[in-house]
Amino acid sequence: MADTLEFNDIYQEVKGSMNDGRLRLSKAGLMYKNSKTGKVENIAAADLSEGLWRRVALGHGIKLVTRAGHVFKYDGFREGEYDKISDFFKTHFHVDLVEKDLCVKGWNWGSARFGGQLLSFDIGEQPAFELPLSNVSQCTTGKNEVTLEFHQNDDSDVSLMEIRFYVPPTQEDGGDPVEAFAKNVLSKADVIQATGDAVCIFRELQCLTPRGRYDIRIYPTFLHLHGKTFDYKIPYTTVLRLFLLPHKDQRQMFFVISLDPPIKQGQTRYHFLILLFSKDEDITLTLNMSEEEVEKRFEGKLKKNMSGCLYEMVSRVMKALVNRKITVPGNFQGHSGAQCITCSYKASSGLLYPLERGFIYVHKPPVHIRFDEINCVNFARGTTTTRSFDFEIETKQGSQYTFSNIEREEYGKLFDFVNAKKLNIKNRGLKEGVKQAYDDYADSDDDQQHDAYLERMKEEGKIRENADSDDSGDETDESFNPGEEEDEVAEEFDSNPSASSSSAGSDEDEGEKKKKKAKKPKIVKEKKPRKKKAEGKKGKDPAAPKRPMSAYMLWLNASREKIKSENPGISITDLSKKAGEIWKSMNKEKKEEWDRKAEEAKRDYERAMKEYNENAPADSSKKEKKGKPEKKKAGKSEKGKPGKSASPARTPVKTNTVKSKEFVTSDESSSDESARKKGSDDEEMASTPPSSNESGSD
Repeated sequence: MADTLEFNDIYQEVKGSMNDGRLRLSKAGLMYKNSKTGKVENIAAADLSEGLWRRVALGHGIKLVTRAGHVFKYDGFREGEYDKISDFFKTHFHVDLVEKDLCVKGWNWGSARFGGQLLSFDIGEQPAFELPLSNVSQCTTGKNEVTLEFHQNDDSDVSLMEIRFYVPPTQEDGGDPVEAFAKNVLSKADVIQATGDAVCIFRELQCLTPRGRYDIRIYPTFLHLHGKTFDYKIPYTTVLRLFLLPHKDQRQMFFVISLDPPIKQGQTRYHFLILLFSKDEDITLTLNMSEEEVEKRFEGKLKKNMSGCLYEMVSRVMKALVNRKITVPGNFQGHSGAQCITCSYKASSGLLYPLERGFIYVHKPPVHIRFDEINCVNFARGTTTTRSFDFEIETKQGSQYTFSNIEREEYGKLFDFVNAKKLNIKNRGLKEGVKQAYDDYADSDDDQQHDAYLERMKEEGKIRENADSDDSGDETDESFNPGEEEDEVAEEFDSNPSASSSSAGSDEDEGEKKKKKAKKPKIVKEKKPRKKKAEGKKGKDPAAPKRPMSAYMLWLNASREKIKSENPGISITDLSKKAGEIWKSMNKEKKEEWDRKAEEAKRDYERAMKEYNENAPADSSKKEKKGKPEKKKAGKSEKGKPGKSASPARTPVKTNTVKSKEFVTSDESSSDESARKKGSDDEEMASTPPSSNESGSD
């Protein structure tokens, strides 16, 4: 048989919530590691007294009871794993893993049995449900009734907050059964009562989360934060980690306490308690205990009388009472020599501390990310400037944290740290000189040939350029459409007698050839002008008045620089979103001011447009007059010839007969030409009014 067994995706029931993690069985005992918090719990093999195997909602589970009365539950096993786990328990732990199912009859009448930290409600020989007494926050009694209230579970959507037990009276004189029931509950319940004197008190400490100044009273089993508005009682068992972090200015210190479960203020949860100290503050501390008690309890970790910096005294006392190590920054040093990096997370600016086993960001909101839960990291270029970059962390659970606006000088230092910790870098690139690439990035803006992010953006740009060229090629092909080809055919074999001449003279042919040569290049090169002429659309007059802007656009042009100064480095898209939000939240009085300006601009536009329209017909009439004198001269040159009539009935009928160019003889063409000229002269004379001399002679 194997000496160890490992199970992934095992759920541990803690205070009514199911936490995912990994369970390992070995000869020495059991070890369970929580995937969410990283907290490790060990149960020695010698401490196990009882083991139960039963069917639960998540498959099958085991319930373990220690000799001290503590109960541990682990769910998520498969039915076929019972034999393997049972043999392992019998061989290495000398404990029989007994199969015992829960009662599912649905009865609400049974017997209450207290065993260790559990209250078991049994129906016959089978338990219906079990309540961990450590979850009880309050116990009240009434006539034949006991009410239990429970701590709220933050990790669950629905929580059990209260349950009532009816305790029937007995005929025996042994005492009140209700009081006996309540006494058994309170002996194991997690009801914090500030009994006795505090070990020590720290006055008016500055707390960043929750914000305010608090008196911290140190009791043997819990920490009491007393503020002007709120009070918090924090059991030492809920303290997960302690951090002592130097501020970047080297004059202040952060003391961070990680809590699980968090403290609550209404609907707000605080997973971290952050205290800010000045290095110049000193204190003399006297513990409210005798020297013998201090020596016996703390084994030399604390003394009855101590003096030193305030942050040192608080951290020493917390370390001794909580019995956990204090985490400090490791060997990382940034460009300025500090052990942290200035950056922004979400909407707030703060400090990112690279630790030996993770990252921690303070202070709003505080974030702690362990290396073992990181899937990959990514270095991304800043959105608006090359003077900064973003550092992205993606966890194995799928969460993503983006720390932005990091100074460019920190690039190489941070990359060397991440590379030394053997974290997976998402955009490492394919070239070997990766380290040199980051050094180049840190030294210059121009030499960025090995930047993986820049190379990726260049490739995307090439793809877009190729797509644009493909689209332009399609448009060029569309210019050779059948409609325009028909127009060219109409020029060569024109069937409209009023628009084209039927003359076959050499001068006419040469003119038509020149016209064709001039039009053919336009089909390929200048597609849009031909389409506009064909569709009869008018081009936009540059002299025409410009349309007025709306009230919002007038306000945006006036406020753009102000928004940029308040949000340095903001992109064009984000600026538009920000401006829209500001305009939407603006009150009615301020908007009316810009509405008036927009109305004035609209009136000015209408006035200018009216003047423009009045001047436009005069210009067009002048252009028409410039084209008419040529026709008048032509009419006068033919005026003196006899036999001319202004009647349009003299127009030759032969022009209605259409013949192709190949079948027109020279005689026919000349006769048609003379007839057409004759008809046109008659029309000109009919349309031109007689001069004063002519009228006088008539």
